[in-house]
Amino acid sequence: MRLADLPIRDELRGKEPYGAPQLDVPVALNTNENSYPVPGPVVDAIVAAVRAEASGLNRYPDREATALREDLAGYLGHGLTVHDVWAANGSNEVLQELLQAFGGPGRTALGFTPAYSMHPILALGTGTAWVDGRRNDDFSVDAESAAADVRKHDPDVVFLCSPNNPTGTALGLDVVDAVLAESRGMVIVDEAYAEFARAGTPSALTRLGADHRLVVTRTMSKAFALAGARLGYLAAHPAVVDAIQLVRLPYHLSSLTQAAARAALAHTGVLLATVEAIKEQRDRIVAELGVRGLPVVPSDANFVLFGGLGDQRAVWQRILDHGVLIRDVGLTGYLRVTAGTPAETDAFLAALDAALDEKGQQ
Repeated sequence: MRLADLPIRDELRGKEPYGAPQLDVPVALNTNENSYPVPGPVVDAIVAAVRAEASGLNRYPDREATALREDLAGYLGHGLTVHDVWAANGSNEVLQELLQAFGGPGRTALGFTPAYSMHPILALGTGTAWVDGRRNDDFSVDAESAAADVRKHDPDVVFLCSPNNPTGTALGLDVVDAVLAESRGMVIVDEAYAEFARAGTPSALTRLGADHRLVVTRTMSKAFALAGARLGYLAAHPAVVDAIQLVRLPYHLSSLTQAAARAALAHTGVLLATVEAIKEQRDRIVAELGVRGLPVVPSDANFVLFGGLGDQRAVWQRILDHGVLIRDVGLTGYLRVTAGTPAETDAFLAALDAALDEKGQQ
């Protein structure tokens, strides 16, 4: 029996599952994780919170995750309340629930690729048709062309990614406004990397009160260094939260997940202290790549996309041969590297130099 022998949906045949390589290497800079471990005081708080829940695991968790949503609203600010926030197992589940509620068979989602590769995969999984919008040669998206794509395709859901993955580019609010003005459907701004944005970079959270069709999604995986906890969330009009509850699984967030996330949010200052250090390494990588004459895409995230490589797969392999794993995102001539610790940046730059030297000798 093979996968192809099973009666799966026709549109899933021949597809590959999403996933980055998981290799045992000295330096892993391929999945945009926060390289800094969770600080000891936060570990202690999480352990204590989980321990307090353990004896009650015979009971279902709070189905609405009310206390957690209150804490998330408090973190986001902008006058948001528990009624404006929803949480799930990573932002991927949040995005999937949005497509279950507002996409589906006979409906269309529009995104501006290259962007987060899970957006079209989630659309496929929910039976939502996918169409690509246009990016400029520098990977930016401008308001005029974005609005034209919305008019052309008339989508039920629009995905905007800011800062964008894999390019690191952020969107101006004029793009969000233009898309909202032209769209009749939902507009989702994926802000998974928002905490890493450079000073003055706007957040779509400031536009939430202007249109009930706007949704902003966030995660605790990146800046909060909680990728293993799987906690994502959205901010939107309360009616959007009501719609999500029509499709969400019952008791989808475990008591342990809720407790761990609340304990982490109580230590926001400690956890986010690493953000500035990571931004310094990101900017260092940008500068060092420029010295090497490699084109770099301006980044407001915790990673850098760089080009000028020719056969990027061969360069990726040579860097890996030197013990550093970065990401080949499928863009010809480009690779993406996560900004980590200073030592990890040292290792990456040394591996890159060796790889480029080997390339020149061939």
